[in-house]
Amino acid sequence: MKTKRILNVLAFLAICANIGFAQDIHFSQYAETPTSINPALAGVTYNTRAIINYKSQWSSVANKYLTMGFSFEQTIKHKKLKGNYFAVTANIFKDDAGDAKLKTLNPNFGLSYLQKINKKMKISGGLQSGFFYRTIDVSGLHWGEQFDGYAFDPNLPTGEANAPRSSITSFDLGGGVNLNYVQSDKFLSAKNAAKFDVGFSTYHFSLGRSSFITTTEKLSTRYCAYFNGDFNIPNSINAIMPSILIMRQSSNMEIIMGALFKFILGDPSTYTSRKKPRALSIGSYYRYRDAIIPTVLIQLNKYAFGVSYDINVSALTPASKRYGGLELMLRYNLFPGYGINMGRTDTKPSY
Repeated sequence: MKTKRILNVLAFLAICANIGFAQDIHFSQYAETPTSINPALAGVTYNTRAIINYKSQWSSVANKYLTMGFSFEQTIKHKKLKGNYFAVTANIFKDDAGDAKLKTLNPNFGLSYLQKINKKMKISGGLQSGFFYRTIDVSGLHWGEQFDGYAFDPNLPTGEANAPRSSITSFDLGGGVNLNYVQSDKFLSAKNAAKFDVGFSTYHFSLGRSSFITTTEKLSTRYCAYFNGDFNIPNSINAIMPSILIMRQSSNMEIIMGALFKFILGDPSTYTSRKKPRALSIGSYYRYRDAIIPTVLIQLNKYAFGVSYDINVSALTPASKRYGGLELMLRYNLFPGYGINMGRTDTKPSY
């Protein structure tokens, strides 16, 4: 059993090295981790927004990998800026990976500036800086030299040179631009809503050492391009939410695409606050050559809850048995609103 477990782990590591992003924290519900995709998304949709993310994966291959995140954003407005404004953001991500207990802590702070082009469009640019703190403990790993011909003996020497350090700290910097379009500030039941964001960003502008062994190795710059839409379905009150994310890091590329179908369960009342806006979105995404990701998103007034599951379809399937990762998201926005009137405290939420 130990031999099979080690082979599974080795296969997993080999595939991760091939498809990339083994070193970068990211989530399948990427639209709900906006500042990890583009710091220019801060303040685009809501005045105040807080998001908690949680993901557990690869428990069938090795010790499960846990990834957690928290982000907060707040707009800053002034009369002299007229229709333009700033937004600040803070986020922190934590990752615990595998038998080697590779842990990553990544706090960041960002600033974005949003410029209105006309009543329907605005463009924003943002910068984000922070640092990576990584630790590793290889004492729990098994090596080929510890196989005595019959079984693995952890008391035998590993035959591997000890890493010169068990922790590293590196500065990080990223930035990007985003174009936001909102056809109408009315609710989707008005049957004329169309909204989308499209943008480009880069991360790890000036990342220092990222290796526990060498001092010159750096994490390659990650490039992101994306499109997130929300379009009314003709002759209905419902909508479709297509999206695509493309990330490239050195020679590695990741592509996720798919759509959610949004069912409007209720708009808020025009004259009373008793009726709360409600929506249920169901759909799926596909991470190219890696996973199918069924997703459910529930929205109720100022809250949203998302759940997704990665069904592994890559070459790792014999070891993973198609088990991937469960991901959960909880969002709270203090003053909701999306569109022309975004930012007013009297604006009711629009799904």
